[in-house]
Amino acid sequence: MKFASTRIVAADIQRMVAFYELVTGCKADWLAPVFAEIVTPGAVIAIGGQETVALFKPGSAEPAANRSAILEFMVSDVDAEFTRLKDHVEVVHEPKDMPWGNRTAQFADPEGTRVALFMPVTEAAKRRFGSR
Repeated sequence: MKFASTRIVAADIQRMVAFYELVTGCKADWLAPVFAEIVTPGAVIAIGGQETVALFKPGSAEPAANRSAILEFMVSDVDAEFTRLKDHVEVVHEPKDMPWGNRTAQFADPEGTRVALFMPVTEAAKRRFGSR
């Protein structure tokens, strides 16, 4: 089994795609008017309009309802990325060091999903991510 992507159901797909293009620096591939993918080196973010839910099971997903998942992107410089994004997106928290060895900053996408940018800073974290 291979983890392929994370899909977000969006009420405003245009706004969500623009947000993730800004954060990742990657251009979205629009596969249909109601579905786009942003392919990054490590993962794919799929964004579907709320009308795509009916293709599976009506009511099985709801835009802007996430309160448990955080999308995380490893970057080379959290502080520089924070400076680049802070005036354009909703900041959840500024860069800070976490007890598990990462330095992280967190934002909210236009529909409330939390997005973290992090970099390993302790030797143990660097080993975990192969960035020694």
